[in-house]
Amino acid sequence: MSIVRLDGGLTQPVMRRLNAVRQLSEAAATAFDKAIRRRVLHAAAGETLISEGERADRIRIILAGWLSRYKLLEDGRRQIVNFILPGEICDAFAYLLPGNDHSIDTLTPVAFSEIEREQFEELIASDRTLMEALCCASLVDGSIQREWALNIGRRDALERVAHLLCEVFERLKLVGLVEGNSCVFPVTQMDLADASGLSIVHLNRTLQELRATGLIVLRERMLTINDLDALKSTGLFNPTYLPYLR
Repeated sequence: MSIVRLDGGLTQPVMRRLNAVRQLSEAAATAFDKAIRRRVLHAAAGETLISEGERADRIRIILAGWLSRYKLLEDGRRQIVNFILPGEICDAFAYLLPGNDHSIDTLTPVAFSEIEREQFEELIASDRTLMEALCCASLVDGSIQREWALNIGRRDALERVAHLLCEVFERLKLVGLVEGNSCVFPVTQMDLADASGLSIVHLNRTLQELRATGLIVLRERMLTINDLDALKSTGLFNPTYLPYLR
């Protein structure tokens, strides 16, 4: 990992996400933006950012790039339990626990900020709007996690994949990372299979079905959704678990 210079607009996804769940005061927004810019690191694709069992001693905020949050069985089988997207935080309050119960790997090159625990606690103690925004963001993470559990446990393959694509599209749209009806989608079929609880073969058939119906185009790390409403209907996508879509 290496320290990199932070682009002027790179903190915007973070601020957009936080303001979507709780409006920050001007003082809080300024202070948090400054804290984010103080220490920015870069990680290549395929690196482990957080390992299961590791104790968190700082807060990591994703500024650019995609990561996977996952669990492993003893025999190496992997379940991706969420993707972490630009502007999202790797468990803001994880330092309160004795260790992480999962791992986080980079799927693409990533730029992220690190804030030490002491500074972070000073920031949230100094402004209630920042504390509430971060708590709300953590609650939304929990809502997403429950929806992923429902997705794997009760939706069929076509519904699972359609729902996952709708959710990621909306999460990216919130922070301005959607152009028209398209967005970057740098996820391999293996990653998507591990996120949806499907075999590679079953996932491939499901993607072919979504393509054949004209709902999506997935090519060269780009996702185009030709009919978002129809895809949402296919995936039984109810946005109420994402408060910024209500």
